[in-house]
Parts: sequence; C-alpha cells; structure tokens
Amino acid sequence: MDASALPPNETLLTSAALLARQAERESNARTYPRGLPLAIAHARGCEVYSVEGRRYLDFFSGAGVLAVGHNHPKVVEAVRAQLDLVVHALDLPTPTRDQFVSDVLELLPRGLRDQMRLHICAPTGSDAIEAALKLCKRATGREPVVAFQGAYHGMTTGALAATSCSELRSYLPGLLGVTFAPYSYCKRCPLKLELGRCGTACAAMFETLLEDSHSGVSRPAAVLMEFVQGEGGGIVPRPEFAARIGRAAQKHGVPLIADEIQAGLGRTGRWFAFEHFDVQPDVIALSKALGGIGLPIAAILYRKELDVWEPGTHIGTFRGHQLAMAAGSAAIRVIRSEGYLDNASERGAQLKAALASLSLSCIGEVRGLGLMLGIELIDPATGAASGERARAVRAECFARGLLCELGGRADATVRLLPPLCLSAAEATEGAEILLQSLRSVHARFGG
Repeated sequence: MDASALPPNETLLTSAALLARQAERESNARTYPRGLPLAIAHARGCEVYSVEGRRYLDFFSGAGVLAVGHNHPKVVEAVRAQLDLVVHALDLPTPTRDQFVSDVLELLPRGLRDQMRLHICAPTGSDAIEAALKLCKRATGREPVVAFQGAYHGMTTGALAATSCSELRSYLPGLLGVTFAPYSYCKRCPLKLELGRCGTACAAMFETLLEDSHSGVSRPAAVLMEFVQGEGGGIVPRPEFAARIGRAAQKHGVPLIADEIQAGLGRTGRWFAFEHFDVQPDVIALSKALGGIGLPIAAILYRKELDVWEPGTHIGTFRGHQLAMAAGSAAIRVIRSEGYLDNASERGAQLKAALASLSLSCIGEVRGLGLMLGIELIDPATGAASGERARAVRAECFARGLLCELGGRADATVRLLPPLCLSAAEATEGAEILLQSLRSVHARFGG
C-alpha cells in the first residue's frame, strides 16, 4: 500500500519516528522512553515486539504490573467476557466485584484474612497509599507518619511526602508530617556500622522514635513500610529488623501499613512480601499486578477496627472498574493453577546463581526476593554507587534485546522484574544477555 494513502500516524511505524512525535506532543515528564527507546507493536508472555518487529525479552513487565505476563490468554478471555456484562458500576455490588473481593481476601494468611476488610480506591498505587494514610489518620486521630529512608510510595502529595528521594520531593516543596527512619540497607548501612556487630541498630533507632519522650516525634498515625524496597533498589531488610518494626508498632498502638504495590501478588515468591517476615500488618496497599494484565485498580486491606470511615469519606469514580476486577480474579486463578509462586522463587534463584558466577569488581551486590531483583553497580576504585555504569548496562541490555530498568541510590541498581511466567529457558537467555552486558561495561570502564 502507498504510504501516502495511510492515516498520518500509520506513516510513522518506526520507533524513532514515534518517539520523536511523542517528544513533540507529550509532557516532558515522560521517563521510560528515554532509557528504553522503542515503540511497542504487540506483546505476549515475556516477549515484547517493536513496531519494526524486533523481539525483546521483558525483564521489567510494566514496572511489575504484568505479573502473569503480557496478554495472558485466560485473563484476556475473562476481560472480553466481562465487556458483554457491565464495565463500570461505581461501588454497587456485582457478581464480578463480589468474586474479586473474595479472591483478594483469600490471599491473606490464615488468622489475618478474617480480620480484614477491603476498600477499592482505583486507579493507581498512589491512590492506595493516600487511602491508607487517610484511614489511619482518621482512625487514630493523629497526624504524623513514620516512613523509611530509601522509600518510594508514589507521586501524589501524601504518597510523595512519604517518599524519601530528595530530587522527587523538590518538585513539591513544603511536604511535612513524615519522619524518615533508617532502613535495613546493610550494603550501605545508614549508621555506618558493621554487619553482625551492629545489634540491628537501625531497628533500635525506630524503637527510640516511638518510646523516647524526647525523640522529637509525636506518636504517629501510621508506620509505612515496603518489605522489599522496589524503586529503592530491590533492598531486602534483615528479618530481625522487620520483626522489631512490627513489634514496636504493635506495642505502641501504631498501625503498620505494608506497601505491597510492587511486591504483592506473588512477585517475591509469596502472595505478599511481608510473609517472608514475622510480621502481620494492619493495612496492606495493593495495585499494579492487581489488575491482571495492566488494567488500573488499587485497593487497601485493613483490620476491621480501623473501619471508621463514614459513607463517602473516601471515594473515586473508577472504583467500580469491572474489567480490572475480572482481570484480577483471573490472574489470581492463573498464578495458583500454573504454579507461578514457586516459579518466581525458582527463576529468581536461577538468575541469582547466574549472576553470582560473574566475578566483576563493578558489581557491588546482587539482592532481592523471587523475581524482584537488583544488581547494584559501583565504582571499584571508591565503592561508590555508579549510576553511569548502571545506565551503560541498561543500554547494553537493550541493544542485545533485554528490557530492564534502574533504581536505588544514584540510579545505580539494575532492576529485574520479569513476569512470573518466566520460563527456565527465558531466564537463561536473559541471564546470558545480562552477563554479556556486565562484562562489556566492565571492560569499557576498567577497574
């Protein structure tokens, strides 16, 4: 067909052309096209294809949204069936909504699920954090919040106030009401102590914030914590740290909010990241994978005694998104029936083992749980986190057909978030690209 006969946008079927057109017409706030310069034509499972037809192995999966992969056929079928029933219903009950609520509550550990209620607050993870903070402040009558250094909770005002990154916070000055406690980041101990001889002093500092009448911190309305820091670089806290945070919050009557927006729904090899630790939170924030194949939905689960909201206290137009609920229920069934929890643990261990075989001085640490992994790059001469090396690794991976992203301090951590359906063969392929890319960057920078 003559290109001149096509609609204007159909003449732009190259990544470069579509990226240029996007730059002309869309906000300067866009991020991912800058580090991953491709235009996507279609995707399935762990594979993404550009408009030029090039195949990429997706180790980012929409920032963790696509837990069951792109366009899983069983989830797509559920969405198509729902289209013929009802798409939008506010918070009126439907069979689809009822099933979705049951499916989500059933994910909770025994002993916790019967104590919890669910509030749907679509469409994004930031909305879930806002709802969780609002609920805890309303229930306790208190205002302050304690969050952790290295945290990322979203970009709306309340969620950003609890996000520790100074650069992000600078775009909305005057954020108040949040105290940041040190997180258990042993690679770069915030207290400059030695692992094994520190007595988990970071947890002791948190305990002091709540216990000491001269800590300068009023009794908080909530403690907000990621049990694996995602954008913070895949940081997994020491079990003793997490347990002590949970015990201290409970002792002082402070609700503990678990941010499971990226880690939840199986990414760490369990339904929730907090299940790896001796902790039971009071509030759980969910989004991302909750929408099955990328449909927008967010929710909080919380203990019944916190349900002090009056009707209409927290609402949202898209809290009745039936397609997202149908997709979420279908994705939960897929994760169960296809053994994706075990697969996440096995493929994560496979990737870690492959990376451990590579002895390069520019690799500071490989960490994470399940398929939520991070490779921190450093300058071998100084030990400092090296964002320059990490960006070079991402570019090398992209050139070789692997999609990954960056996070952590100085954006020096290469983050891996493959779909939970990742096969052993795909993990091997992805690991080989990573190894080649790391070797190439190491040779280029030296050290």
